[in-house]
Amino acid sequence: MPAAEAASAEETVIHILWLNAGLSCDGDSVALTAASQPSIEEIALGALPGLPKVAVHWPLIDFECGPTGGADDFLEWFRKADRGELEPFVLVVEGSLPNESIKDEGYWAAFGTDQETGQPITTTEWVTRLAPKATIVLAVGTCATYGGIHAMSGNPTGAMGVPDFLGWDWTSKAGIPIVCVPGCPIQPDNLSETITYLLYQAAGQAPMIPLDDALRPAWLFGQTVHEGCDRGGYYEQGQFAESYGTPTCLVKLGCWGPVVKCNVPKRGWMGGIGGCPNVGGICIGCTMPGFPDKFMPFMDQPPGAIMSTTASRAYGKVIRNLRSITGKTVDAEPKWRRPGPQLTTGAKRTW
Repeated sequence: MPAAEAASAEETVIHILWLNAGLSCDGDSVALTAASQPSIEEIALGALPGLPKVAVHWPLIDFECGPTGGADDFLEWFRKADRGELEPFVLVVEGSLPNESIKDEGYWAAFGTDQETGQPITTTEWVTRLAPKATIVLAVGTCATYGGIHAMSGNPTGAMGVPDFLGWDWTSKAGIPIVCVPGCPIQPDNLSETITYLLYQAAGQAPMIPLDDALRPAWLFGQTVHEGCDRGGYYEQGQFAESYGTPTCLVKLGCWGPVVKCNVPKRGWMGGIGGCPNVGGICIGCTMPGFPDKFMPFMDQPPGAIMSTTASRAYGKVIRNLRSITGKTVDAEPKWRRPGPQLTTGAKRTW
């Protein structure tokens, strides 16, 4: 590669356009501020080895929407991307997307105004304009990935997730599927780790991101809550909590951990600490496409829980007895560890 081209390649900046104008509480943005593996500051400042230079246009840390130009300075980055003047860029969507075609007037969600008409630009219009131009589309949080709370039965907005809006088979111009990192809110390090992977991939330093059938990073959502839960051993022993405040398994109180794909109990919430079952809370399935409707009513036993807990109690009684017997034999020192005139370890004396 000629020196001029090499220098140009080194100067390439990957822009991250964070669109948090969907139906959302901004909880995923707030959660990301707690990430430490890596932190958003490390990503934004390029502190990771080999990470391409990035420019993060995210309301929480953007320095270009201050009192001088106001919000228009921030919006200009989105306008540049729309005009094809920003290359490459990652489009991050936070919040579910309402169905703007089901009403006669008004809008459900918008972001800025059209400079020519002075009318609001709906969030869905931004996604429609920018997604085809983006190198990567990343949906963060359960609302953006699968619709979340706003998309539950009976909602008036017709809300949906980004894959529902663009299509589950949609791919970016770089051939990358929509990447979904669910959570209500998101586990901070799950998001920062995924952003880091995608940046390395965009720079040609990582293979295609492995995703499961729900477009989640496979290494983060490949196991159930139950498989990583520190209460899992109690399930095996048939010991179930009848009320909150005990260390035993929470399935009878409504925990969906045995079937929900989520790594929070194993990873913790902040700094390896916390996570719903770890601190005594049931799993309500917030990382799953069917949330919340298919997991309601919360705090009721999941389907099959009565059968599985009954079977586990019978099996658990046997397991507890076997462990008790084994424990009595291994929780004691061998008999030869005592003073005396005879060598009783079984070794043959050679002196």
